[in-house]
Amino acid sequence: MTSDQVQIVLVAAVCAVGVGVLGLGAAWLLRRRSIRWQLSLVVVVAIGSVLAGVVAAARMMFISPHDWGVVALVAGAAGAVSLVVAIAVGVAISRWSEALRQDARLLDAHGTYVAGRRGPSELQALSEELARTSERLEESRLRESRLEESRRELVSWVSHDLRTPLAGMRAMTEALEDGMAVDPERYHRQIRAEVDRMVRMVDDLFELSRIHAGVLRITPEPVMLRDLVSEAIAGADPVARARSVRLGGSVEDGIVLTADAAGMSRVMTNLIMNAIRHTPADGVVEIRGRALRDGVELSVSDECGGLSEEDMGRVFDLAWRGESARTPPPALGPDLGEARGAGLGLAIVKGIVEAHHGNVRVENVGDPTPAGCRFLVRLPV
Repeated sequence: MTSDQVQIVLVAAVCAVGVGVLGLGAAWLLRRRSIRWQLSLVVVVAIGSVLAGVVAAARMMFISPHDWGVVALVAGAAGAVSLVVAIAVGVAISRWSEALRQDARLLDAHGTYVAGRRGPSELQALSEELARTSERLEESRLRESRLEESRRELVSWVSHDLRTPLAGMRAMTEALEDGMAVDPERYHRQIRAEVDRMVRMVDDLFELSRIHAGVLRITPEPVMLRDLVSEAIAGADPVARARSVRLGGSVEDGIVLTADAAGMSRVMTNLIMNAIRHTPADGVVEIRGRALRDGVELSVSDECGGLSEEDMGRVFDLAWRGESARTPPPALGPDLGEARGAGLGLAIVKGIVEAHHGNVRVENVGDPTPAGCRFLVRLPV
């Protein structure tokens, strides 16, 4: 490269840098204006850099006046056309942006958004992200609506479940005070059974409050799965015998589960008691445990007659009982106190299982007519 060419390159670079600095200053001043101004400024800076370099080269006698005139005309024409194109593109982008903003306002007003295919890929990507956000918001609203409905049902049912035994205990205590009780010992047993049931209900509510607040603490330790299931079956056996329900099943030997022993015992007890409660007399509840390649699976099967699709979606909701779809449980007597639940047991099961990074689901068993339900708990090892 000759010395003249080096000088021309240096002069052009200095002129371009000078015009670029001025352009950056103008861009900062126009930073809050429409994008059409930004695009027009880019064209002006590009053409201005060329013209400044040509003027400087002409002053240094590297370009003849005739050549300078030709270059100026060509640069001017190109700049005018480029400016028109930049303004047109800026107007189009502004309109696409305005349409996107109007759609976003609809999202705020109606909660729904449909992705459009307008504008460049960046605006299309933003539109698609807004559509996904709309879907997530809709799912959140549905969950919140279901949760609020569950809370209302919970308050209603728990109030009823507390009011009924309290009224009964009040009547029994008044009978005892007035000396009208024919069998005072029986009344004492009934009062104790009702108190125990209310204590269990309060304990369940406290457990649910910890789960929903995210403060449920688990202490993982090695637990033999067979021992866990055996203890849960032993605790539920008196209730099963009172209902004439048989408990059976099997657990593979040697399965060691790393979990909170108390929490998993609560899970098994709640599932087994739920199965007993909804299994008719002379029915069978089966509990099975097996090792998977990536975890452990526990299943509790009953003979409830199956669940509808709607009930399957609500079975783990707060205060859900599903009495309309399941076999109504008979009274078990005052000493057992497990005939009716408050609809909290399965919600507690889900919370404890998820705290162990597992999952729980329900499915119908029997084809084509469901004979019962199977609750499946899967936990990582």
